[in-house]
Amino acid sequence: MTSMPLEERIGAHIKRAEQALLAAKNTACKPAAVTVPQYAALLWLAEKPGISAAALARLCGVTPPTMNTVLRNLQERGFIERTPHEWHRNVLETRLTPEGRAAMELADAGAVRVERALAAAFSAEERAQLTELLGRCAEVLDPLK
Repeated sequence: MTSMPLEERIGAHIKRAEQALLAAKNTACKPAAVTVPQYAALLWLAEKPGISAAALARLCGVTPPTMNTVLRNLQERGFIERTPHEWHRNVLETRLTPEGRAAMELADAGAVRVERALAAAFSAEERAQLTELLGRCAEVLDPLK
């Protein structure tokens, strides 16, 4: 017997939902031939062209080494280009190529379908409450890192 029953562990429920969401988004991103981490990077690059790998890693919630692997794979496929920053030569600016934008748009169409299906399972009030509760979870857990 553990010190806390499994069904009472909120973290286990959050993890189960996260895994289901990632599996659904992986399926949704398959037509674009990108993974969810690659899709996330492409999505942020569409919003913030020229962003550094370190800043992109923070936005995507991954470590800088993980982001460098994601970016290397995207660059090898011709989805992004990386050029030295005009003033900071040690910083590489990253931008989508037309092929990368097309892949991002295709993956995003699938991801949006997943998000809409998930949202449709809740009323507007429930969605607002869920968003607030998950935000509270993050606020409680962030200081424990």
